[in-house]
Amino acid sequence: MLQVKNISFSYNKKAVIENVSFSVGVGEHVSIIGESGSGKSTLLKLLYGTYDLNEGQIFWKGHEILGPKHNLVVGPEFMKYVAQEFDLMPFISVSENVGAFLSNFYPEEKQARIKELLEVVELLDDANTKVKNLSGGQKQRVALARAIAKQPEILLLDEPFSHIDNFKKQSLRRSLFKYLKEKNIACIVATHDKDDVLSFSDQMIVLHEAKIMANNTPKHLYENPQNKLIASFFGESNNLNDLGIVYAHQLKVVDKSDLKAIVKTSYYKGSYYLIEADLDGERVFFEHPNTIENGLQICLSVL
Repeated sequence: MLQVKNISFSYNKKAVIENVSFSVGVGEHVSIIGESGSGKSTLLKLLYGTYDLNEGQIFWKGHEILGPKHNLVVGPEFMKYVAQEFDLMPFISVSENVGAFLSNFYPEEKQARIKELLEVVELLDDANTKVKNLSGGQKQRVALARAIAKQPEILLLDEPFSHIDNFKKQSLRRSLFKYLKEKNIACIVATHDKDDVLSFSDQMIVLHEAKIMANNTPKHLYENPQNKLIASFFGESNNLNDLGIVYAHQLKVVDKSDLKAIVKTSYYKGSYYLIEADLDGERVFFEHPNTIENGLQICLSVL
């Protein structure tokens, strides 16, 4: 188990992480969400031992993770960290990058392992391509494969799908997180994209202004958002005075109600339209099967 106990870290006297505590079980998947600058990436680096803590302690199975003051080489052997900069070897192939730290004593097993990893990140067809000739998204997938090559006990991922196009992103998420669960590898993902984690996380931590604002299951946080910030991670939402946080899909057009709004814009979303309207001077959003004429007054109800 990873135990993070009351850790704090400051940069140029500004608190970046302040009194943060949480735990991660073996094989558990945890997501860290928050606005840009909330401390997500810094927290991952602290877990990896990149920086020295100002206060607190971090343990994995009783082994304390210490910073560069105590270690010549950053990062414990049982943990792998995939940053937004990939640190690959550009002039050798994808296969050679993935197998760089695998043993050469059993070449057949090594090649089988490389093939398995390239299947996980969907790069088999590019196995012999030099990394320098890959796109940003392909490089990110190589970095993911290399990180799991030696089956770490815990994996830290910083925006792991940010460079990957939508044609590959959905299937890659499923493939990677399924593999990690099967191998019982704990995983902590820092992201701003709900699709990266919503279907795969056991626990979700919301960071805000260097502190933990909320920590619960994705389902609980979705169904019980404490505020507009948390709700906004899951989609368009409204803060209605007497009704609290209401998601756009929970507002429907009805024949009569006390909630009367003027339609401003209709946004096509494929299976529905997102309608922007004015409700007593406040902007609200709701979903509707069709476009609605601008300027039309409609009545809304919460389902």
